[in-house]
Amino acid sequence: MKKTFWVGTTVLLFTLSLFLLRSGKTSSHEESAMKNVVKPGIEVLVEKKSHLLAGKRVGLATNVTGVDSRLRSCVDLVADLPGTQLVALYGPEHGVRGGIQGEVSHSRDSRTNVPVYSLYGATRRPTAEMLKDVQVLIFDIQDIGCRSYTYISTMKLCMEEAAKRQIKMLITDRPNPLGGFLMDGPVLKPGFESFIGAGPIPYVHGMTIGELARFFNEEMKIGCDLEVVTMEGWRRNMDWENTGLIWVPTSPNIPEPDSPWFYPVTGLIGELGLVSVGIGYTLPFKIFGAPWMDAEKVAEALNRKQLPGVWFQPFFFSPFAFLFRDSFCQGCRLIITKRSSFRPVATSYHIMATLFSLYPEKFNLARLDADHIRRFDNANGTDLIRKKLVSGEPAEKIIQSYQTELEEFRKKREKYLLYR
Repeated sequence: MKKTFWVGTTVLLFTLSLFLLRSGKTSSHEESAMKNVVKPGIEVLVEKKSHLLAGKRVGLATNVTGVDSRLRSCVDLVADLPGTQLVALYGPEHGVRGGIQGEVSHSRDSRTNVPVYSLYGATRRPTAEMLKDVQVLIFDIQDIGCRSYTYISTMKLCMEEAAKRQIKMLITDRPNPLGGFLMDGPVLKPGFESFIGAGPIPYVHGMTIGELARFFNEEMKIGCDLEVVTMEGWRRNMDWENTGLIWVPTSPNIPEPDSPWFYPVTGLIGELGLVSVGIGYTLPFKIFGAPWMDAEKVAEALNRKQLPGVWFQPFFFSPFAFLFRDSFCQGCRLIITKRSSFRPVATSYHIMATLFSLYPEKFNLARLDADHIRRFDNANGTDLIRKKLVSGEPAEKIIQSYQTELEEFRKKREKYLLYR
């Protein structure tokens, strides 16, 4: 009996020791995984360049993505800096603390009691009244690498207003989640500037917000007293998963670190209002469909094209909100098989041309109302894409039509790049 007891006890203790040892190893592994490869600009500013804010009254344009590598809010980091006075916050689309759909209201920050001014409501640029106490304006918001995402437009408007009032502008840089090499889509043409088209850059631009700020400042002659606080450790060949940073949803429909790869594909299609792109379902931007589609037929037609880096899975879903709410839809789920060869905008035009060919009565761009035409053209940065699709021009020719301007942009952007 005693022998059995001691054997059992020994086995139990061995098992417990092994468990604790493994737990320790796991904890150590998880801890090392939290040691980030990349240090965001806000962290560099607070740790190494806080002298730029010493004795200054500071305004901060940010949102929920404005965090350091340990997820500490830049609002709190700046507010807690000795000798620095945080006097104003500026909320972009979805608000400073995030989660808001539609217009953002003026308010006060719950922790610091600092006034929060909306830049996504009655005004989209900070007014003289909003900036009256500010000596340094910081912009710290995570972008997703796509021209139509509104945060870079908010940044440009902040730069313009800072320039008018001789306020120093600090851009605390952040990674481009698509990396720094991918460029795709037409370059925005004069006359198509809008809140979803900040300037003459491609739809997918391959730049960080700091690099874009430098580009806008010189190419658009803003003349802002601009300084970019660069990241540490970021390289152009990094997509988000290589940064070691934790993804914070940049908006309600960009919930995951791979979401930015899908937004440039179906975001353009969604501007037409003809097809659900997963907004109001559990896979925003990762699917497209409609009640009038045949999932197998569409997937077969697209897969026959053998587009680089992507596969189309027949998919069936019922949106619980927005377009086609509670209607049974058929379409495709996009599966990115190789990011290095994937071209999101080119893929988008192939999808649209295919739908136009298969369903000319349903996917009819010639019958769009003026609002959808304006939104689609502004998103593309030109009306030529819509006109070519309406005329039935093959996707290959549409894609070829903007390659020269894309190559010109590639050369022009070189002098604004901060990382290799």
